[in-house]
Amino acid sequence: MADETLPPETWQWLAQASTATVTTQLFKRGLRRMHMVGVRPVSRRRRLMGEALTLRYIPAREDLDVVEVFQNPEHPQRRAIELARPGQVLVIDARGDTRAASAGHILATRLCQRGAAGLVTDGALRDMPAIAEMNFAVYAAAASPAMNLTVHHAVDIGVPIGCGGVPVFPGDVVLGDEEAVVVIPRHLAPEVARDAAEQERLEAFILAKVEGGAPLPGTYPPDAQTLEEYRAWVVARERRPGAPGPA
Repeated sequence: MADETLPPETWQWLAQASTATVTTQLFKRGLRRMHMVGVRPVSRRRRLMGEALTLRYIPAREDLDVVEVFQNPEHPQRRAIELARPGQVLVIDARGDTRAASAGHILATRLCQRGAAGLVTDGALRDMPAIAEMNFAVYAAAASPAMNLTVHHAVDIGVPIGCGGVPVFPGDVVLGDEEAVVVIPRHLAPEVARDAAEQERLEAFILAKVEGGAPLPGTYPPDAQTLEEYRAWVVARERRPGAPGPA
């Protein structure tokens, strides 16, 4: 986990951005595949934002993965839950294998109680009806009633992993909404967040013009005249008390 704290405005800007906007900003920086494939929101809370705490699974082995292993408080799966800090997102590399659960309702509840920001797995979860009612951000690829030991062997905490086809390093920024989960490399997070918030503001202006009947040419993408109109709109908007947006 990176020790350097991200600036508060990074989180304020990200709170204004969709995963679609963030993927555009990452694309502009040469990163084309940073959204997790097949991972969807499964709980009532459909907004996720935090720093990655990673957990890696490998395929289970019958002589090692027996139910008694959970008596050991140092078991990597249980240890990861207890290590989670406020604002962190537990991201589980389940290799995309949905035959058994990566976790269940009790573990998700413990994460929530510890102040974690959410849980993400490219595998399955059990107890899905209960998880669906949680006001805690949970994203997964599927549901499975089978306990994780039937398919998964937890081995590492706080190492680089893959989840949904995306590399995730400890401390990376994880953003989720109704559409997807996207991972922002930590060192890029402040500039991506700033530019994403600005893109959201520009696109709100463009959308209003399109809704008013403006044609796409010259509007989307905006030409010099549209950008001039946009800048005037921003100035007028920022004169209002409490107007949001990047500095």
